[in-house]
Amino acid sequence: MSDQSYRNPTGGRIDRARPLGFQFNGRRLEGCAGDTLASALLANGVHLVGRGFKYHRPRGIVAAGAEEPNALVQLGVGALTEPNVRATQTELVDGLFAASVNCWPSVEWDVGAVNGLFAGLFPAGFYYKTFMWPAKAWRLYEWFIRRAAGLGTSPREPDPDRYDTMHAHCDVLVAGGGPAGLAAALVAGRAGARVIVADEQIEFGGGLLAGGPAIDGADAMDWVAAALAELRAMPEVRLLPRATVFGYYDHNYLGIAERSAGDPGPHRPRQRVWKVRARHVVLATGAIERPLVFDGNDRPGVMLVSAARAYANRWAVRVGNRAVVVTNNDSAYQAALDMSEAGVSVALVADARPAPPEAWRARLASHGIEVAAGQAVVATEGGRRVRGVTVQGIGADGLTLDGAARAIDCDVVAMSGGWTPTVHLFSQSGGRLRWDEAVAAFVPDVSRQPEASVGAAKGTMGLAASIAEGLAAGAAAAEACGFGDGSAPPAPTVDDAALTPPRALWRVPSAGHGKAFVDLQNDVTAADVSLAAREGYRAVEHLKRYTTTGMGTDQGKTSNLNALAILAQETQAAIPSVGTTTFRPPYTPVTFGALAGRTVGELFEPARTTAMHPWHVQAGARFEDVGQWKRPWYYPRPGEPMHDAVARECKAVRTGLGIMDASTLGKIDVRGADAVKLLDMVYTNAWGGLEVGRCRYGLMLKEDGMVFDDGVTARLGPEHFHMTTTTGGAARVQGWLEEWLQTERPDWRVYVTSVTTQWAVAAIAGPNARRLMAELCPDIDLDNEVFPFMAWRDGTVAGIPARVFRVSFSGESAFEINVPSTHGMALWQALTTAGAKYDITPYGTEAMHVLRAEKGFVIVGQETDGTVTPHDLGMSWIVSKKKTDFVGRRGLLRADCRRADRKQLVGLLPEDPKDVLVEGAQIMADAGRAPPVPMEGHVTSSYWSAALGRSFALALLKGGQGRHGQTVPVHAYGKTAWAKVTEPIFYDKDGERLRG
Repeated sequence: MSDQSYRNPTGGRIDRARPLGFQFNGRRLEGCAGDTLASALLANGVHLVGRGFKYHRPRGIVAAGAEEPNALVQLGVGALTEPNVRATQTELVDGLFAASVNCWPSVEWDVGAVNGLFAGLFPAGFYYKTFMWPAKAWRLYEWFIRRAAGLGTSPREPDPDRYDTMHAHCDVLVAGGGPAGLAAALVAGRAGARVIVADEQIEFGGGLLAGGPAIDGADAMDWVAAALAELRAMPEVRLLPRATVFGYYDHNYLGIAERSAGDPGPHRPRQRVWKVRARHVVLATGAIERPLVFDGNDRPGVMLVSAARAYANRWAVRVGNRAVVVTNNDSAYQAALDMSEAGVSVALVADARPAPPEAWRARLASHGIEVAAGQAVVATEGGRRVRGVTVQGIGADGLTLDGAARAIDCDVVAMSGGWTPTVHLFSQSGGRLRWDEAVAAFVPDVSRQPEASVGAAKGTMGLAASIAEGLAAGAAAAEACGFGDGSAPPAPTVDDAALTPPRALWRVPSAGHGKAFVDLQNDVTAADVSLAAREGYRAVEHLKRYTTTGMGTDQGKTSNLNALAILAQETQAAIPSVGTTTFRPPYTPVTFGALAGRTVGELFEPARTTAMHPWHVQAGARFEDVGQWKRPWYYPRPGEPMHDAVARECKAVRTGLGIMDASTLGKIDVRGADAVKLLDMVYTNAWGGLEVGRCRYGLMLKEDGMVFDDGVTARLGPEHFHMTTTTGGAARVQGWLEEWLQTERPDWRVYVTSVTTQWAVAAIAGPNARRLMAELCPDIDLDNEVFPFMAWRDGTVAGIPARVFRVSFSGESAFEINVPSTHGMALWQALTTAGAKYDITPYGTEAMHVLRAEKGFVIVGQETDGTVTPHDLGMSWIVSKKKTDFVGRRGLLRADCRRADRKQLVGLLPEDPKDVLVEGAQIMADAGRAPPVPMEGHVTSSYWSAALGRSFALALLKGGQGRHGQTVPVHAYGKTAWAKVTEPIFYDKDGERLRG
């Protein structure tokens, strides 16, 4: 166990009385409660934590929060492993196991470092320029590329942890628990508003956790503690630490990812996603310190000034023994003093500004710290740790060096290139940014939603002004929600130092040929940005993708502004004209487990069953999932293979009597004075002339003319219809109808109601169907003239009130009996008991597929794929030539939809009657051609038919309706079969059996 040799004996916000053991790269170390993994590593003198993505150069800890680009680790083992987690955001727990990523065999000795010797072969966009020849070598290329891709390792076992999803509403959501955010929450809470405060850190306080000036004459954290105590006492305020607001969507809808403290155990979720609808939002997300871009700025020991200060003050850690600080703004000075007081010898503060603030120079001089004006670190030395720097003057143009170079030994370089407001959430909300020369960054300008940005997130860098903005924003947000009068209380007194403007310094001039990194996570250098500009990638979005700047887990938090500013220099454009890349959610990575919540495994989707399901289970049915429903697939007898069971079920329907559970079909009740208008709009055929008591088949199209769904609709009354849909399309059609009625025709008096689960349906089919119905339906006249095909009747079946439809999807004489779901099992048992004398046979979806395909009946989603029109299916007869309009009519009139060579529905009869073609098999243009061979279609359905005594298939074939009689090659899995093209009806072509 280590001795934490870089931990100071006093100070910090850690609990030294609670030591915590952990492992890093197989080495046992010790930290304290309150540590992050990063602070604990630094306390143990560990600076080398990873390797660069492309060149595999040694990398160390750069930051202290979400902006960390280097310190990505693999947490845990087995099913609990989690890749690419920031060490700076990983709360230390006893027994934590962590390892470096992207290195082999170890982080100390990584063979991938050989890439640095061939750096010239890996410029920006090298992956677009290499691996092009010879083509046969691609198998070798691919192996190496896949080995090099990615960083951490995904778990291969199921995640045993639990995750939750919470939905909440509030008046005011405050994103950020720093001083500005707490001030806003205090005022809104005092006014009586319902407030949620979310902050990504373990503790509230924001930047004050790393130290800050006195507030009202007391320590800044005393003010934070008092604010938190008051907020916790407010019943309408919820405080969420360890909670990152990761996404800001329309209508003030925000996502928050909350992490559990420590090991959650078996009864608590590891993470929780909050989905919050807020009436008003206050963004107090702070700002991110920018690194400086100089040669060798990636060596371990080079870190942000704010990070060095945070480790010294918050975690009582000395980040090294001797430091050089390089800056272009004021924030580095207090950090230099804090590092010195923490025991780090500060050799020099190099300020790129020609005239650093005199007050700070005097304070540093009293501590024996030299300040060098107009100078910067231009290069570093070292291997696995920085061991020295070169400091030199910067010319007035910022592009050249001035004066003699100076070498200084050090093991820490603390750098600050200014501050970038964290505008990610503001931009996600649709807000517009503007360039602010005073802070040399983009800041919020015009909001699109009820939102206010405050403090550093707005570009306000002073503490006093930030708190005042928070108070004003909280009061205004509460008033907008109906609480308070909008007046803010007086701001507390803050011992703030006056700020002097920073000097924009996007690329420190080079003294040699070292690499100056812009994006530390993706190994993108300033030279890469310059090369991209020379090669024409001058749009910032193109630059991002060509160089990979701003990609990865940190999404450019420390790199994007430097990159686009260098691009502006290269193209001689103003930075505002270059613009920014798109800020997309999530702000920081969110695990898939948290996004899924409890919706996994059996809870991923509801398992819906019909009223007759217990009977199917007892009968030994095998089930398949169709649109959430458990549908009987087939009913095997003991020892009977599926092929034989399906053939037996089909034979029973064709020669005797079959029964099927059709309860899962979508059913929609349509009623109202304008019901016919609705049907005429969504179906291709006309509905006004349909008589009460009759049914009609209908086909729905999308606006582009492509088949959307189909089904039979019956007229129950003058203004009342019963619509059926496909099982999987029920919810989709319901939503489709509601969308048209609510957005396009709200004036129509028509109502649509899903009644799918209200009715249980048993379909009986076969030559003996009418005989069985005659025994059980004494009050329904079943004469073919009185109750013809495509009609329906009310009556009783086995004493149960029922609605009986004379429709058929099998091609045989059939009846679909609808009864209330509570009577479904009774109906089924009555039918099977009475039908025993006819050897009634239950049949499942597989037999149904065979039977309908023999008749050429299509299934939407199988014979269609979103590119198929009614004409392609040979169903031009269902497209009304009299109706002036319906959904999809104009789409059908497009020239492309009327081409003769479109893929059209055909039948296929394999030359070998025993050869069942593979569904999805490709129909080739010419089997004798060398690859690549054009494909002219594909098999949509393929079965063995007992009734036909052979195999058959349906297919979509280019120009197929004019190719009957041709023989075509069908290819799948390395095998080619030949099949004759026919019309897509194989059984009872005249339909005599279903009408008889």
